[in-house]
Amino acid sequence: MRYLIATVLSVAFAATAIAGGYGEKSKGYAKKKDIVETAVAAGSFNTLAAALTAAGLVDTLQGEGPFTVFAPTDEAFAALPEGTVENLLKPENIDQLRAVLTYHVVAGKVKAADVVNLTEATSVQGDTIAITVADSGVKVDQANVITTDVMASNGVIHVIDQVILPAES
Repeated sequence: MRYLIATVLSVAFAATAIAGGYGEKSKGYAKKKDIVETAVAAGSFNTLAAALTAAGLVDTLQGEGPFTVFAPTDEAFAALPEGTVENLLKPENIDQLRAVLTYHVVAGKVKAADVVNLTEATSVQGDTIAITVADSGVKVDQANVITTDVMASNGVIHVIDQVILPAES
């Protein structure tokens, strides 16, 4: 009888964990991180995180989604001409900053297996991002995709080595 009760409780416990995804922290389970939390935890997207905060886009990218983010590394931001990032972070340039950041986002969850079958994708900003697939890898505009399919609770991140810019930036 004890064995039967223990088995039933184990199955009920497992079913609860599975039904709730990973559950909430209050239930003792690890919560899967959203896109912003995943990027911050990686440690190589500090500039992107600061820009998202300055642009007021953190809540959006922590929303339900799903989103696909082509995320430039800190090194990618550092490679921009001197003063570019500082200029974009000024309050009077918030619209331009939002345009640049939302150009890196595509609505929906587009995994690497999907990206390789595309020649373009429409960004949340509204412009089209060119996608090129070659033996050397995948490019979005002129940026190389260096890491793919970093999964988050509300989408996927593909790491890129350059900041991509919409036509009017």
